[in-house]
Amino acid sequence: MNKIFFQIYRALVPKPVRTRILLRSLGKRIPRYFAGFPPREINSELEEVLKYLESNPVSIFPYPFQHNYSPRNVEVFTDKSLGMRYVIQDGKRLYFRRRWSEERIRRAYSDLMCEQDPASPHRYLSGSFDVSSDDVIADIGAAEGNFSLAVVDRVKRIYLFERDREWAEALRATFGPWKDKVVIINKYLSSHDDDRHARFDTFIGSNGDVTFLKIDVDGAESAVLSGCEGLFRSQRPIRIALCTYHRNEDESEFTALLSGYGFNVSPSRGYMINYYDKKLKAPYLRRGLIRAVR
Repeated sequence: MNKIFFQIYRALVPKPVRTRILLRSLGKRIPRYFAGFPPREINSELEEVLKYLESNPVSIFPYPFQHNYSPRNVEVFTDKSLGMRYVIQDGKRLYFRRRWSEERIRRAYSDLMCEQDPASPHRYLSGSFDVSSDDVIADIGAAEGNFSLAVVDRVKRIYLFERDREWAEALRATFGPWKDKVVIINKYLSSHDDDRHARFDTFIGSNGDVTFLKIDVDGAESAVLSGCEGLFRSQRPIRIALCTYHRNEDESEFTALLSGYGFNVSPSRGYMINYYDKKLKAPYLRRGLIRAVR
């Protein structure tokens, strides 16, 4: 599709229709691509996805567990004193952006629960990769803070990195009861330092107690890692949950990078189909994240 035709197509065809067309196309392309593989190269994880796609449309998580989550099952409450909406997560209030409607919050929280399902490729923790009472977390790309809220009672301290002002406001409301152990930092972690950005090496210079990094920054993971070179060279023990589904090369590049610094790296189980990425290409399936331990 040439550039001019694509612009006309986007102008004339509504986005929901374009998405349906894309998903139907991927539903044909993905099985066709793997049909050419020798059977020995189709491992059990690939086979599980391909079997699912035989009778289900393409989705971000091509697994049955996604059907357990529906926005209809999410209850949204209003904090009249703050004028903000929230949901209850593990008995705690998780606040959302002030201007978000109840329906948008229902959809968003349903997606968050799906992401962290025990069977999800996007789940940050696993049975053998977990946090403890001595851990100090750097939640890089905190957004609404659901991950940190899930572990706040089990760790020593949390640093939340979130530049977006609306999310920062929601985070202050969510973590108000834990002001003594949660610090909100309104900067992007990146490869350089300025008024809006900070290198993690700069931050950790005065906050050297961090033991666990969760990194999920919508495709800017490479920039975050560039700002961690000093940390990586230090050889200090640390664990990292690092998302790899945003770009085609992320899993291989990040695995090689961290392995080179002495980390034991393993991917989460299963695959995601990030059809939101306009550069998605064969093999179409991407690991949700890698877990690195040193």
